[in-house]
Amino acid sequence: MKFTQSTLDKIEAILDEAEYVLRYERGNFQSGYCILEQKKVVVLNKFLQLEGRISTLIDLIPQLNVDPESFSSEVRRTYNDVLERHALVQAENQK
Repeated sequence: MKFTQSTLDKIEAILDEAEYVLRYERGNFQSGYCILEQKKVVVLNKFLQLEGRISTLIDLIPQLNVDPESFSSEVRRTYNDVLERHALVQAENQK
């Protein structure tokens, strides 16, 4: 998965189809993001660069309560890519 604006747009589409609102705001985020689960709002630190935004979304999307069956085929493919990438990062961190 490349760190490009196109990749970020595809990952943001996951949140859009899952009916989450994605906002980029200032704040004291230790992890770079905040999830308001009841309101389906994800807030990312607006000062993150492109690579940081993508990495943060890859880290948080598996934590969200989403139904991948409701996604379009392209978004479902991106969602599966994100899950695979997240699993690889977790496996590397376990070493």
